[in-house]
Amino acid sequence: MELFIFLGTLFFFLAFGIPICLVLVLCAMVLMWHSGMWDAMIIPGSMLDGANNYPLMAIPFFVFAGEIMAAGGLSKRVVQLAQLMIGRVRGGLGYAAVVASIIFAGLMGSSVGEAAALGGLLLPMMKEVGYKPGRAGAVIASGAILGPIIPPSTNFILLGATISGLSITKLFMIGLVPGILIGLALMVVWFFVVRKDGYNETITFTREEKWKILIDSTPAFLMPVLLLGGIRFGVFTPTEGGAFAAIYAIVVCVLYYRELSFRELLRVSARAATTTSVVMLIVATATAVGWFITIAQIPNQMTALFSPLIDSPILLLLCINVFLFLIGMVMDLTPNILIFAPVFYPLITQAGIDPYYFGLLFILNLGIGVITPPVGTVLYVVCGIGNIKITQLIRNLVPFILVEVVMLFLLLFFPKLSLIPLDWLMGGK
Repeated sequence: MELFIFLGTLFFFLAFGIPICLVLVLCAMVLMWHSGMWDAMIIPGSMLDGANNYPLMAIPFFVFAGEIMAAGGLSKRVVQLAQLMIGRVRGGLGYAAVVASIIFAGLMGSSVGEAAALGGLLLPMMKEVGYKPGRAGAVIASGAILGPIIPPSTNFILLGATISGLSITKLFMIGLVPGILIGLALMVVWFFVVRKDGYNETITFTREEKWKILIDSTPAFLMPVLLLGGIRFGVFTPTEGGAFAAIYAIVVCVLYYRELSFRELLRVSARAATTTSVVMLIVATATAVGWFITIAQIPNQMTALFSPLIDSPILLLLCINVFLFLIGMVMDLTPNILIFAPVFYPLITQAGIDPYYFGLLFILNLGIGVITPPVGTVLYVVCGIGNIKITQLIRNLVPFILVEVVMLFLLLFFPKLSLIPLDWLMGGK
């Protein structure tokens, strides 16, 4: 009963366009009234406890680092490096967009930030050489889902902070190889798009330009290598890695590239603070509703609902992923993680499913939601930057979404595609 009250309340308030943080507070109030535990201090106390979580300190650091890199010239050099790597192929700008998405995911870890940074750089260039606006926007948007998968992912940090006992380092590592595989699959789609639309442009550089790009882009390329290497080998924790990323970005953009002044750094800090405050407000309100979800024994109700499938892990995962795909279409990634991860975690534990493998499927599935209507946040970012009609973008996104869904189900039916690389990256730990 409580499960249907919660879901009904959630979708009822979302239908009115109320901001998600307020919706979550209202859901908590409804559950509090239903449980007969009316106490004005429970919700603010739970919100404070939710935000007071050490692993979540990594989020402001990574958000700050991402804002610095977007404003300080790193994103421009990542795009140039991607063009150098694959731009000579027919339709090179599209391939370069996917390669840049893979690299940039290792710098920022945010789908919206990645779409904004790469869209602002690549969409004008793609339109200039004759790409259809919808096609250009589609390849940028589809690549943006790599942000939540390839480390350092703020969404994996949220997942690790939400479910105690999960190692954020292992969550980072399990996303690396599948993220690259999804990027390669997007390039295969682009191969056929290029031939269908008749794109013939290539990008060439002189020897001097190649060396300049390589030298200029080396600090940008080294950042994810040093960050992941440091986390993997225990030099620093993911939270300390976020601080390292922020300091590294400041040194490179302010002192090495010299494209970011100290005055501009203050403006970047303000933007990062705004973004972080929005995320942390959602975290706090989701924790409040999560407290009542636990008190109402909704996870137990979900376990009872799916109990006939516990002996068949693949079928159980299939049903959960269908549910997540539908919920991802109407609600953003962050609140979905905070609300539904604690609900499903006891269920997959009882079914004997590897929690890191489930975490990968969970984040990938909800990541696809950021490019599916009607609430796909990346869609509106790309449309705003490229002045593209939403219907035009969605129509051109269909083949890219389909291949991402295919990759999701490949990972679902063949767990070793993610678990073997994780074991190798963690040295058998």
